[in-house]
Amino acid sequence: MTRLNNANLGRLAPAVATPAYDRGRVTPGIVHFGVGGFHRAHQAMYLDVLMNRGEALDWGIVGVGVMAGDRRMRDALAAQDHLFTLVVKHPDGRREPRVIGSLVDYLFAPDDPAAVVERLADPAIRLVSLTVTEGGYNFHPVSGEFDLDTPDIRHDLEHPEAPKTTFGMIVEGLARRRERGVPPFTVMSCDNIQGNGEVARETFCAYARARDPGLADWIAREVAFPNAMVDRITPVTSEADITELREGFGIEDAWPVVCEPFTQWVLEDHFVAGRPPLEAAGVQLVDDVVPYELMKLRLLNASHQALAYFGTLAGYRYAHEVCQDPLFVDFLLDYMRQEASPTLAPVPGIDLERYRQTLIERFANPEVRDTLARLCAESSDRIPKWLVPVIREQLASGGQIRCSAAVVASWARYAEGVDEQGRPIEVVDRLRDELMAIAAENQTRPTAFIENRELFGDLAEDARFREAYRWALASLHERGARATLETLATTREGA
Repeated sequence: MTRLNNANLGRLAPAVATPAYDRGRVTPGIVHFGVGGFHRAHQAMYLDVLMNRGEALDWGIVGVGVMAGDRRMRDALAAQDHLFTLVVKHPDGRREPRVIGSLVDYLFAPDDPAAVVERLADPAIRLVSLTVTEGGYNFHPVSGEFDLDTPDIRHDLEHPEAPKTTFGMIVEGLARRRERGVPPFTVMSCDNIQGNGEVARETFCAYARARDPGLADWIAREVAFPNAMVDRITPVTSEADITELREGFGIEDAWPVVCEPFTQWVLEDHFVAGRPPLEAAGVQLVDDVVPYELMKLRLLNASHQALAYFGTLAGYRYAHEVCQDPLFVDFLLDYMRQEASPTLAPVPGIDLERYRQTLIERFANPEVRDTLARLCAESSDRIPKWLVPVIREQLASGGQIRCSAAVVASWARYAEGVDEQGRPIEVVDRLRDELMAIAAENQTRPTAFIENRELFGDLAEDARFREAYRWALASLHERGARATLETLATTREGA
């Protein structure tokens, strides 16, 4: 057994790809907030590809953990010189392991926020990237307003020199660069939010304006916030994954990453302090990311929600199980073809029908074993951003909304906390208690869930949506998930 670290790279099995570059020559150029599985399977992988080509050695990544739970990641990576193994799981059962070396340091912000701020102020840092989840931008899901009243935001505004939040750290880092005459860095969001660059610009500037209007004006004028679309299914690493890597390849890695073969990154080419030659690693640099972004959010991400609640209620526990069931596949394709796709503008270079079919193939990969529990988590941050815009656009145009309304109803039924076999469901959501309390009224007050204006705005006032939602919720209670999908498959609006 070989413990993963710099000294042992040469002892790993020939089947394991390792960095072909001298990691001692890699210097930091990027600070990344939110080093989870996705970042390590995606952005860190792309940088590693470049470094293996002898390029971008001055674009090493310094990870930053802000949440208390990030201490575990810090400790795991520090013990193995910030190396980790990425294992691509092919549908035919093949495993493709490679060691990624582009991450060169990791700072745990709660222990030393000043160190994070000083790293951000370092002129060598030219790019700050984010995978802080859809809920990490601290804005209201309906109004889009930045929330200045959360305790940590209030703390950071009162104590900017000792920040607790991503906003406080990045803005303080920019403030110090401004004071010292150091050019600003680019802030690059890689989260699943429509117009993620614009959202980042609005939220960081809103925070900065509450602190110092002059600083906010400088940030708005001088800092670039490119939009990006990122895609790679990356399930939570399991103990079985760690064991398989140890027994199959002889690598002792405290926290490897597993992912599907597919990967995509479409990025707006708008940077203020240079960038790595990402196009050489397969990144699509474009002038307008929005068509790609909406395609992914409304087809892939919203379809994940469409399969997750219905699948869980019916007794499935993995995405591939759901997508090997023709009834569920037909439902997903109906949603994608009839409801999501009509809201999309043409996407350059993309055949949407082929894209839809590829999504089903990716979801059905039995080796990835993506859990429905992962897909159902934090739904209050996902449904308003991914599915509600589809519903609103379809209502405005007179398009179909029955599948979308059924997905919302399946979420409401899921939030009751028990599946159709009577097994408990562990609801994971920042609004868990509130959602479950409302869902408890589903049978006595059927529109209670969609009357939550914090999530749905005035959607419950639309008669067509309300009727479709009430039908789906009643059907889920009276007949169950499968029967509901069977009815949806045999009926169409206007028929």
